[in-house]
Amino acid sequence: MKIGIIEKPGVLNIAERDIPKVETSTDVLVKVKRLGICGSDIHIFHGRNPFAVYPRVWGHEIVGEVVETGSAASALVPGTHVVVEPIISCGVCYACRQGRGNVCEQLKVMGVHIDGGCQEYILVPAANIHEVPQSLPWDEVVLLEPFTIGAQACYRGNVRSGDLVLVMGAGTIGLTVATMAKLAGAVVIIIDMVPEKLQYAKSLGVDHTINVKEQDLFDTVREISGGMGANVTVDAVCNKKSFEDAVEITSVAGRVVELSFNELPSDIAPVGIVKKELTIYGSRLQTKRFPVVIDYLKQGKLPLEGFVSKVFPIDQMVQAFDYTDKNNASIRKVLVSFD
Repeated sequence: MKIGIIEKPGVLNIAERDIPKVETSTDVLVKVKRLGICGSDIHIFHGRNPFAVYPRVWGHEIVGEVVETGSAASALVPGTHVVVEPIISCGVCYACRQGRGNVCEQLKVMGVHIDGGCQEYILVPAANIHEVPQSLPWDEVVLLEPFTIGAQACYRGNVRSGDLVLVMGAGTIGLTVATMAKLAGAVVIIIDMVPEKLQYAKSLGVDHTINVKEQDLFDTVREISGGMGANVTVDAVCNKKSFEDAVEITSVAGRVVELSFNELPSDIAPVGIVKKELTIYGSRLQTKRFPVVIDYLKQGKLPLEGFVSKVFPIDQMVQAFDYTDKNNASIRKVLVSFD
């Protein structure tokens, strides 16, 4: 079978490998149909992901159909359409005992710590399989994993109906955060510097957009909120200044949700946090968000039209990475197809 492998930073190849075999009772062999290219995959390609181990079969946004299972997973009959949950946790550490396997001490993420989904067939533990309706197109089902990241950010920030939520960044993840916040009943502001991204966000039902090239962030948010600030601010820009701005723009008793792996320290005086009694949350991957997002998709509540920017066949994987890299400012999601 064909695999896509990042040999080392800057070196991406298509290679051949034997199809994996079902060996344990909980194994599920999945024929991959679509694979989403995530910003983190691009970072791994460029050597900017501190957790990646090379060489690595990339990809964690994985959907496909069941081919074969072990005896304990026999309810998943061949042909079942599934989305793969790409994180594997130990189940016994402190985080796992708290139901937060997404930050397990022994966490393994497909495509990062272990081989991921850029292979025609992938062997996955049954616990990481979620069934999806066969009536749903692959180009929509593959978006489930990115939307779990947005769902997690809203879950961590305890987004409630009536909250004013500021989403910093209208890229793929920012858009999923905004969508999930709207579904929770929040009033949503999203900011960016690219007019096309803000226009698309508006088409998803976002209440307010701010082009920070043309409008002052703080003045505009204060005007929208009547001087209050945002109740929940989600930082999907993920740089030093965006985190500092998030703390400043958030209202009293508000929540800041940080998505960044940026290692640069920020200059934030504790008084700004204490005076407003802010709560600052990190949000990494997701925990138990797949059933939530799958349910929204079944109900037709996820606005997915136009979310996929382009689909490349697996033989054009290198071109898909190049296209994603060069058009990062304007695209939302690029897919690799194994059809």
